Amino acid sequence: MYERYYGLQERPFDLSPNPRFLCFTPQHREALVHLQYGLAGRPGITMLVGEAGTGKTTLIRAALQASSASATIVHLSNPTLTREEFFEYLASGFGFSAKAGQSKIQFLRELEAALDDPDQKKRVLALIVDEAQSVPYELLEEIRLLTNVESMSGRSLAVALVGQPELAARLDEPRLRQLKQRVVLRCELTPLSLKETAAYISGRVRTAGGEATQLFSRDAVIAIHDRSRGIPRVISVICDNALVTGFATDRRPVGESVIAEVSSGLCLPGAPAPEPAPEPVAVAAAPAPAFARAATSATATADRSAGQAAAVQEREPLFGAFARLRRFSFF
Repeated sequence: MYERYYGLQERPFDLSPNPRFLCFTPQHREALVHLQYGLAGRPGITMLVGEAGTGKTTLIRAALQASSASATIVHLSNPTLTREEFFEYLASGFGFSAKAGQSKIQFLRELEAALDDPDQKKRVLALIVDEAQSVPYELLEEIRLLTNVESMSGRSLAVALVGQPELAARLDEPRLRQLKQRVVLRCELTPLSLKETAAYISGRVRTAGGEATQLFSRDAVIAIHDRSRGIPRVISVICDNALVTGFATDRRPVGESVIAEVSSGLCLPGAPAPEPAPEPVAVAAAPAPAFARAATSATATADRSAGQAAAVQEREPLFGAFARLRRFSFF
């Protein structure tokens, strides 16, 4: 819709979890390495937690793309299944017989046979459970028991649990203490900083064939970070709507006013307002001597000068590098 207007080859802020647009902040890179290492056949459970919209599903897609050709990885994105449906889904994903999907005993036999097969020593069997905070208790127990299945050579089913912070809270429950003890790798995704938000926007625009400095002003990027609270999915929603509005109203680059307009339409909160200072209480005092009044006057003059200097300093750019001719320092 707006791609030609902004000089883009494709839309940079689609919400589909496309690994091409993955923002490699240090924490995302660490999380991806943890997933890849856990899915390479390491015994135990890998856990990745993060707030909704922080990029967990995109990391899963990236890990699946980078997985070995000899790996068979089942990705369960909707874990609210019954026990019977769960084993049917796993049997189909691992290529087991139809009977294994109907009988837990047959499933366990075929899982043990696959792990013990000498002709497939390099084959990795792995399970990724997305939205794991919603997994019913009985399925969490089944997953724990599946990690007990081990071949004579030490091979076992690799498991990754990916979910929101509620997952970590659930594992703290006493009845899930045995499952928690099997977590050998753990990583957490947190909201992006302002610099990371700018890098996220710049990276996605660059991947789409554009230049971020021609799409968003400096103040717009700061406003996007404030309104999104650093959540990548919300950043994408704001940016996409802002580009549509800028295209419709012929405003390029998009400025802070467009971000405020879009955020208001999306019912997103603004930056937190500072708390008002308490009003001073007037206290009657006796007149001061002449020499004290003179000292007080001199002190007041000095305070006014210091206040004016502080006000000038507050008007300086947020980042000193922005005073240069280049519009952005963080792009």
